Amino acid sequence: MNYRLLGKTGFNVSEISLGTWQVGGRWGEPFNEKTAETIIHSAIDAGVNFIDTADVYSDGLSEAAVAKVVKSRSEEVFVATKCGRQIQPHISEGYTPEKLTSYVEQSLRNTKLETLDLVQLHCPPTEVYTRPEIFGVFDRLKEQGKIRNLGVSVELVDEALMAMRYPNVTTVQVIFNMFRLKPSELLFTAASENNIGLIVRVPLASGLLTGKMSHQTTFNPEDHRAFNRNGEAFDKGETFSGVDFDLGLEAVEELKTLFPGQELLAAWALRWVLMFPEVSTVIPGASRPEQVSSNLAAAGLPALSQEQMNGVRAVYDKYIRPTVHQQW
Repeated sequence: MNYRLLGKTGFNVSEISLGTWQVGGRWGEPFNEKTAETIIHSAIDAGVNFIDTADVYSDGLSEAAVAKVVKSRSEEVFVATKCGRQIQPHISEGYTPEKLTSYVEQSLRNTKLETLDLVQLHCPPTEVYTRPEIFGVFDRLKEQGKIRNLGVSVELVDEALMAMRYPNVTTVQVIFNMFRLKPSELLFTAASENNIGLIVRVPLASGLLTGKMSHQTTFNPEDHRAFNRNGEAFDKGETFSGVDFDLGLEAVEELKTLFPGQELLAAWALRWVLMFPEVSTVIPGASRPEQVSSNLAAAGLPALSQEQMNGVRAVYDKYIRPTVHQQW
């Protein structure tokens, strides 16, 4: 495992880490604590030392499972969680210092940890980034020893740039993959200049970039890929990176021609993310232990050639850029 600096946190984190949105069960399936713990243990066994969760993942069960495993291990493993998505309706007015403080305290109870390594605002409405009192809450929480660092998880590049104006923001979590190139154009440079750690989520575009899907693929009715393709249930752009499913399948077939051989497209899609030195870590999810091994194997692949890098951009320009680029 290779490690990279996570910005101002000072943490050296595994370049491929673990996201736990669907840990312990596939999207749309009930949470399974034993499966979750097996997945988390297998990740740490392989050198992963950064795990991303959230208070809304399985109603706090994900946080609890992550912390239970981490506390049982001798290795130093950094736990990152998120808060804010419990607010309904999810509008700026719902964000108050009191609510956010209560969410952090609930995460501490869920995890039974004394201090949270990183707490991230969980894709708040854009207006929240203009409210200094919201960001000031986390200075007080840090002074109280409840958190070590503040980060933000964003939908838009502009939101990330707004968040960086606050000195206590140490990390930005953003969607970045072969179907979402916009962050590399401006955000990456700004993050490097401001010593902001970049956490890349949704690196496989909700599975599109595994190369395993087809026009006949179906999803569990409770799976967000069945009901949130256009942002009907939550943020547009999270599911399939906002790309039309059928168009994405066309683009995937062309991407496959750039990477002939035994390795699946998913591994190359993760290795592609790691080609960007500004990225601190990428957090693919796993619903089965074997997916952890598959994800981590990507770090051992050779660097992409310039021809392959250019090819990925050409596919993006042909299929993806015209419909979604400016939205994010």
